[in-house]
Amino acid sequence: MTAAASPSRRLGASQPQALTRQVLTRIVAAAVALLVVGSVKAERLTPEIANWTGPGSAPVYFIAARQLPIVDIRLVFDAGSARDGDTPGAAQLVTRALDQGTEQTDADTIARRLEDAGARLSTSVHRDRAEIHLRSLSEPQALEEGVATLEEILAGPAFRDSDVDRIRGQMEQDLRAERQSASAMAQRALYQAMYGNHPYASPPSGTQEGLAALDPERARAFYERHYVAANAGAAIVGDLEQEDAEAIVERLLGALETGEPAPDLPAAPEEPAEREIRLQIPSSQTALVMGLPAVARGEEATEYPLRVVNQAFGGGGLVSRLHQAMREDRGLSYSTSSRLNVLPASGPWLIQSTVRADRAEEALEVLQDEVQRLVDEGLPDEEIEAAIRHLTGAFPLSLASNNALSAQLAVLVAHGLPTDHLDQYIPRMEAVDGPAIREALADRLRPERMVTVIAGPDVDEPDHEVEAE
Repeated sequence: MTAAASPSRRLGASQPQALTRQVLTRIVAAAVALLVVGSVKAERLTPEIANWTGPGSAPVYFIAARQLPIVDIRLVFDAGSARDGDTPGAAQLVTRALDQGTEQTDADTIARRLEDAGARLSTSVHRDRAEIHLRSLSEPQALEEGVATLEEILAGPAFRDSDVDRIRGQMEQDLRAERQSASAMAQRALYQAMYGNHPYASPPSGTQEGLAALDPERARAFYERHYVAANAGAAIVGDLEQEDAEAIVERLLGALETGEPAPDLPAAPEEPAEREIRLQIPSSQTALVMGLPAVARGEEATEYPLRVVNQAFGGGGLVSRLHQAMREDRGLSYSTSSRLNVLPASGPWLIQSTVRADRAEEALEVLQDEVQRLVDEGLPDEEIEAAIRHLTGAFPLSLASNNALSAQLAVLVAHGLPTDHLDQYIPRMEAVDGPAIREALADRLRPERMVTVIAGPDVDEPDHEVEAE
């Protein structure tokens, strides 16, 4: 899926065919109940989270959510693009091939079984992880069909020649489209320069060379190495008892080999491979991106101040500093923003903008000046308070549905976070103050370490080459 993610893929019907009158009644009743109690402040922000270990010592997180007759199951694997090795694109190709059949069942049969049960199956790849998401009705027969289908897939995806060839062709076509996008090429160049030989430089969409080397044998080898119980975890939210959730986890993770966890990733590099890159891309506009590795998961004393900084600087949309400087004051760009991506090894803080080609140099100067002003002056109290109000006020929306809750639990799984992590979000955010922000900026935001990429027409140094990803 945070963090950069590949496009999600889906199996099954978006509207279940097997909904019974009883299930529909429960959904309507639950929706009415939510409207009635929506204005009542709960005693705690997050529901109680159960936590245990499954097969292979896999971490499991579970929330019983009775409002709707739905169950969300997310299996999380340390199998993101950071594990691609010498075949960039392997992680994504494998996840896209999972639903294409097993040794016993073809893709059409799998799709039909899920559709008849009203279930949906999707996969996604991030730099730090891969996810499989099954959404099903909690009605026993429907849930059993969904779980049994996923269990069969996990036990033995086929990786047939025809399927791997077709998916590889689709990914190669996506790469050709990326080469026509100034923003996409700027992003890939930025990660290559920020991370050098570090695994985070490997793009989820792969490279031309990496895809050419992928075949069924390599796809199967990647699956057998990384899709094992010791390299997995599970997040379940829905209308079922904990003992039922435990049984589901035993079945799904039990379908995998035990295996070994992936090794820890190395630390991110201190210095970028390059500090400024200019790419000649035929485009009506120029993409400007800047960034540097900033914070790793577990560095709460730095993470939360930087989240506040990011919100005030470029993450707050129309009220952010970058919007004011780039659009309101100078009319340079309709789209300028920043984001913070927290990863196991230092994830990046990124700034991105799209501007008219003839004003690219002016826009770049404005961005660099705003970064330097942030470093020199920090944030005034009123900006800190406004950013914290927004972040804490918006946080409940990220917990407002089963799907959203399961996505939050998947982050806990991926990073081995404690069950009180979500409850600690608002107190930690509210504890951020000016001194904490100044310390975080002084320690992590060093302009001399930032990479800058300018991609568009008529830029200098057009002969710089970026590996096709």
